[in-house]
Amino acid sequence: MTQSIIIWLIWLPLAASPLIYLVGRISRRQWGYTSTARWVALAALAASWVPFVHAYRQFSAEGVLTYVYGSVALRLDGLSLLLAGVVLLLATLVTLYSNPYMAGEIGESKYYAMLAAISGVMIGLGCAADLFNLWLWFEAMAVTSYLLVAFYRDESAALEAGVKYLVQSAVGSVFVLMGVALVLAQTGTLDLAAVGTAVSTQFADSPLLLTAGALFVIGFGVKIAIVPMHTWLPDAHSQAPSGISAMLSGVVIEAGLVALLRSLSALAGVAAAWGELLIGFGVLNMVAGNLLALRQTQVKRLLAFSSLAHVGYMLLGLGVAIYAGNVAGAEGGFFHLISHGLMKGLAFLSAGALLYVLHTARGDHSPLTVSDLAGAAQRYPLVALVFSLALLGLGGLPPLVGFMSKWQIMAAGFATQNTVLYAIVAFAALNSVLSLAYYAPLVNMVYRRQPSTAVLAGQPVPFMMQIPLLLLAVGVVAIGFWPNLVNWLVQPAGAALLAAFGG
Repeated sequence: MTQSIIIWLIWLPLAASPLIYLVGRISRRQWGYTSTARWVALAALAASWVPFVHAYRQFSAEGVLTYVYGSVALRLDGLSLLLAGVVLLLATLVTLYSNPYMAGEIGESKYYAMLAAISGVMIGLGCAADLFNLWLWFEAMAVTSYLLVAFYRDESAALEAGVKYLVQSAVGSVFVLMGVALVLAQTGTLDLAAVGTAVSTQFADSPLLLTAGALFVIGFGVKIAIVPMHTWLPDAHSQAPSGISAMLSGVVIEAGLVALLRSLSALAGVAAAWGELLIGFGVLNMVAGNLLALRQTQVKRLLAFSSLAHVGYMLLGLGVAIYAGNVAGAEGGFFHLISHGLMKGLAFLSAGALLYVLHTARGDHSPLTVSDLAGAAQRYPLVALVFSLALLGLGGLPPLVGFMSKWQIMAAGFATQNTVLYAIVAFAALNSVLSLAYYAPLVNMVYRRQPSTAVLAGQPVPFMMQIPLLLLAVGVVAIGFWPNLVNWLVQPAGAALLAAFGG
């Protein structure tokens, strides 16, 4: 059944992207207005919530929605809705936040145009129903995000981060394309459902398809920042504008995770060990992310490395679900995807607000260091409070949302009654405690009595920048108290994952 609402959901932000750029450029050149692009972008993203609401209602009433045009099919299921919801939430708040942050920057129109474009691209990736179009959306996400990572192209560090990101993303895309070619050569089709049927009936022991699965893990693993394919992440996150850092950590790496799950679900019958593989990478990511974050002195690099550990929790929950057919693990993994988007979005935007008032507003693009934060609560109590909530939530302290999502993952692991998983869950809990070794000093630093020189010379935080911080902070606290608030997204996504893997 044709469902045009999917097209509206994907193409509204995509079609608005060139309009945002053109209107912004023309208004700046002709009349000197620099704010036009940001308001057009905000209007486009706000309008995108209308098809999202309609899509959810239609999905609730009819089940999976499908749009077919020629040989191209788009399918909207619970996983697609989850990704679309997180994308639209963060993109809308980042656009609002960027109003003062990016005001007057060279290339401001391009920034907002690419922000709208990458939002539409990620929603399209979540709806892709065949491997080739999944790869196309994935490649488009890499291109649009590269332009945002390297936004400060006159800064050597930003340019280096952009080149590193581009090269590694290109290598990952090549691996994915090789995997797509192997699947086509073996099965004669790229439709995800048809590939799954062919695998279960004819090619269950195919070494070519097993190789394709390994290529998908490596290729998509670059974007997800699975260790050891993570080396682009700290530079990209720290050098991009803070709003884009929030998008990269809060939703771009998660979009790569959705792409990996889609591709592996079609090959579920080739090997029984996909769940164990995800669990193994999850443990590796937790350890590496926490250890690498401990030694950081730049705030945004510390937050970037901590994303590795949180990807590890997602992989653990999803791996448990695939391994044991445990829907609670899938729901826990997707719950943590949402909670990480909220918490890490809040952390990066809060750090970005401090970076802006302490450095960027004066034309200084030097990084925000831990020592710069000393005494920040005295001049910026609201930003200090929401920053602390984000950090403590990331560290897993109750009753914040990070504790609830980690708890659900661990409970799912214990529910398997598997001794090895008991040990892994206990190890994950210890890693959560370990993360407080770098989160807690940041909280302590902002509440120190003696303000740093940077804080004493800092400028006021613009009001428009505070609105997204307050909204995200409310989400971090409220969903921590009432985790059922996100069940309407988490439960359909968990059911879609188990259905795709034959659970």
